Formats: sequence, structure tokens, C-alpha cells
Amino acid sequence: MKAVLLDERGAIAAQTSAGLEVSRPTPGFSEQDPRHWWQATVRAVQAVPQGVRAAIRAVGLSGQMHGATLLDAHDRPLRPAILWNDGRSAEECVELERREPAARSITGNIMMPGFTAPKLLWVARHEPDVFRRTAHVLLPKDYVPAVPDGRARQ
Repeated sequence: MKAVLLDERGAIAAQTSAGLEVSRPTPGFSEQDPRHWWQATVRAVQAVPQGVRAAIRAVGLSGQMHGATLLDAHDRPLRPAILWNDGRSAEECVELERREPAARSITGNIMMPGFTAPKLLWVARHEPDVFRRTAHVLLPKDYVPAVPDGRARQ
């Protein structure tokens, strides 16, 4: 996780980071615990010098996309997030294109394991209890700003 503070002119005033681990429990799998994203964000922000931190006037966020962050009805992660570079859902891509032959023309994309829909079908097939308990699906970039104050429910 990286924190970059810019001054009013856009020049970098401070820059810090906090490391994160990627879990690869099986070849082709790539996961992270969403709670670690928040913890790393806190560490990165706390590493910004206090004098610089006191001058913050606005916060902007960016982050990784095309993952599946599955939350229960209380905004708690149900499993590690399946990341953009996870390849486990290749069969589900074929299945989705079989189910919807016009998918490529509708979306402008081919089905790829990096996208969220095939990941959700994989979870439904391989972790049905997790799928049933899923109340919210967020892209990884949306977990840090939404979950600590419960905005995933809005």
C-alpha cells in the first residue's frame, strides 16, 4: 500500500508505503486478505510525518481492479479476495460465453479469468456456502474506502 501526499501545486510532499503479501495457495491462484489492505493503509498513513499529515486537505484513492472481494451482510470478508491475476476461472469463462453467445459484443471484451463475473461463477461452483452468504461484491479498490465506515451497505 502506498501513501503519496501532494501539495497544492501537485508536487510530492511525502511518500510512504506498507508491504502486502499475495497468497498463492494453488498454482494459478492469487489472493489477498482484504483486512490486510486496511491495515496496510493505516500503517502507510501513520508513516507520513505528523507535520505533513496535519496539512492534509483532501484524500484521493486508487487501487487494483477486477478482483472479487466478497462480503457478508455485515461487511466482513467471507474469504480472501480473488485478485485480477488469478487464473482459476478459465473454465467459467468458457461457460459464460457458452451461456451468452453475444457476451463479446455486449461487453466489448472477451471473457477472461481476470474479470469478476467468472470469479463469481467459480465461487458459486466451488464454494457454494460462501456464495450463498455473499451480500456485497466489491472490486479490491473499493474495500478500503467503503468498509471501515459501513458504506458497502449503501
